[in-house]
Amino acid sequence: MIIIQAGLNELDLVAELFDQHRVFSWQTSAFQEGRTFLKERIERKESVIFLAADQKRNGDKTPLGFVQLYPTFSSLYMKSIWIVNDLFVAPFARRNGIAKQLMLKARAFALDTGAKGLRLETAIDNDRAQHLYESLGYKKNIRGFHYHYYF
Repeated sequence: MIIIQAGLNELDLVAELFDQHRVFSWQTSAFQEGRTFLKERIERKESVIFLAADQKRNGDKTPLGFVQLYPTFSSLYMKSIWIVNDLFVAPFARRNGIAKQLMLKARAFALDTGAKGLRLETAIDNDRAQHLYESLGYKKNIRGFHYHYYF
């Protein structure tokens, strides 16, 4: 398995996983729209995507999982913070430590960029994800709530 920063050359591989991730998260499949969305994020340098893949001898890659990070900033720390917005491993590849490796890659990237850290959220009933995050040292925020206002 390799983990690489995805660029336009890996767009279709990531878009395939991205669509599966959205369906897993109760959204309607929309491969082409998702591909366009990811292409814009990559071209505009608005996100960083790490792709886990099996690489064959001929160079072809089988996508296994991905993590997508978005930059934000902390006024209190006066540093950048990376938001772990998406983490997904293909069902056939689960239980092989791929999510952990992707999260470790995200951590190394945050350190390399001088960020204060990483933030993420997960569903209250996503016990497996919570266990992974806590095993990697992530702490639940007990001092506040997250709110959103969607249109």
